[in-house]
Amino acid sequence: MKNLTILDGGMGRELKRIGAPFSQPLWSAQALIEAPHYVTQAHQGFIDAGAEIIIANSYACVPFHLGETRYQQQGYALAEQAAVIAKDVVKSSKRDVLVAGSLPPAFGSYRPDLFESKRAFEILSTLFNAQDQHVDLWFAETISSVEEALVIVKVLKGSTKPCHYAFTLSDQVGEPARLRSGELVTTAIEAILREGNIDGIFFNCSIPEVIEQAIRDTNKVLIERVINDAEHKEKTNTEDSKQQISIGAFANSFVPISATHKANEAVQGSRDLSPAEYLQFAKKWHSLGANIIGGCCGIGPAHIEALVDWRDSLS
Repeated sequence: MKNLTILDGGMGRELKRIGAPFSQPLWSAQALIEAPHYVTQAHQGFIDAGAEIIIANSYACVPFHLGETRYQQQGYALAEQAAVIAKDVVKSSKRDVLVAGSLPPAFGSYRPDLFESKRAFEILSTLFNAQDQHVDLWFAETISSVEEALVIVKVLKGSTKPCHYAFTLSDQVGEPARLRSGELVTTAIEAILREGNIDGIFFNCSIPEVIEQAIRDTNKVLIERVINDAEHKEKTNTEDSKQQISIGAFANSFVPISATHKANEAVQGSRDLSPAEYLQFAKKWHSLGANIIGGCCGIGPAHIEALVDWRDSLS
């Protein structure tokens, strides 16, 4: 089984928990604008808990959260600031921690119905350029549809850094797993594997109960890919140059999100998901092949510390 790397937890709800300014529609960008020391504090909390990767707080640096005027005036600078803060926290910590740049939903979480390819490419390219020189790898977060994933592939096409794609799932437990758009997880993965250089396939900002099936479906696609590559290699007498793909998860502690949920209109309801309870889900994900695990909204340093303690016990 692959070694296990621990990702950080959810920045937005952690900022709220520690007392940072936090409201709709600015969400996690409000602390960047008004009190960036809270962003430093939140990152440090996750590093102290043992996270080996932290994600820059650029999730809300889009017009959907900032508004069009503030985005045009400050979007690039705020996204760059988020990456610089994360980089500086890691440097001060003197720990071996990687900084991931974030490419968030350009038109709001869980809203594939609002997606516009051309405008999304422009917004995400801006966030990419703002963060790239300050980060070690990339996470495209909370991807709701195949169309959105393929736009992100184009944005990351020229990147020389590891690129990870994190899909958000329908919170309806069932088989097979589906994206918020209703499209199959298998369809999404097959699409990005055809088009891009993919280093990781993740599932995030979904209830933990739906992630197991998504990982199972991912394994099916990747196994078929290995078989097809082996057959191609045998027929053409060539070497297989494709890299190993990581599988990962960072779930939330929300109550299930309905298909009619409108992001930014209200704060999503949460449930009390203890570190011990979250750990049980993580153990199952790891047994299925997940080698990078962290948390999304509502998963705090205590949850990450529990993951780290368990990971350390494995070795």
